[in-house]
Amino acid sequence: MIRALLTIDDVSSNNTPAIVDYLNGKNIPAIMFMVGQWAENHPAELIYALQHGMIVGNHSYTHPHFSEISFEECKKEIEKNEEVLNKFYEEAGVERKYRPFRFPYGDKGGDNKALIQEYLSGQGFNKVDDTKFGYPFWTEEGHNKDIDTFWTFDFAEYNIRPGSGFGLEDVMKRIYDKEPGTGAPLLADGSCHLLLLHAHDETEAMVPEYYKIFIEELLKNGVEFVKPEFIS
Repeated sequence: MIRALLTIDDVSSNNTPAIVDYLNGKNIPAIMFMVGQWAENHPAELIYALQHGMIVGNHSYTHPHFSEISFEECKKEIEKNEEVLNKFYEEAGVERKYRPFRFPYGDKGGDNKALIQEYLSGQGFNKVDDTKFGYPFWTEEGHNKDIDTFWTFDFAEYNIRPGSGFGLEDVMKRIYDKEPGTGAPLLADGSCHLLLLHAHDETEAMVPEYYKIFIEELLKNGVEFVKPEFIS
C-alpha cells in the first residue's frame, strides 16, 4: 500500500474552487499553502477553500527566496501573511486549528535557517507528522527536525509552460520514476509520501484539469490519500 498526504501550493487562483470540488468529490483531504499577495487578488476563491474543508497554511506574503532576504524580512513575510490568513479564516467563519508553514521554493533561508526554525517553533507553527517517512534524505537533510512542511515527491507540473519543453508526459515520467534525482520514488510499495502540487491557472491553460489527471493516475496505482496529522 502507498499512503500520501496531498499539499497544494500557491493558493489562491481562479482554479482553486475547481480543485477543492474535485478533491471533496473524491474524499481527498489536503493542506493548501497560501501566498497572501496572490490570495488578496482571489479572495472569494480562498474563502471557498476554507469553507469547504481545506486546511490553509502560510506560504509567505510575496513568495520570495528566503535565502536572498534578511532574517527580519523573513519574519515580516511570515507575519504579514499570518495577518492576511487570519483575516480570511475570520471572514470564512472557520476556526483556524492548525498553522503549517511552507517555504517558497523549499528555500529554508540559507544562513538564517536555524533562526527561522527557532522563530517558527516559538510562534507555534505546527509540524506535519512525518514519523512514517523512512527515507534517508529526510533525516540527512534535517527535515525530520524542521518545523516547516517540506515534501517527498514534487509533480513539478509548474514547469508546464509555453516553450518550456516540459509537458504532461514529463510529469507522468516522474510519477513512474523508480530512481528520482530528488525525493523518493512515488509508487514504491509500502511508501508514505508528502506530495507537492500547485494551484496555477497557467498550468490549467496548458493542461485543463491537470490536477485531476495526476491524482487519477495515483488512484489507479492504489495510492491512498490520508488525513493531515500534526505532531506539534
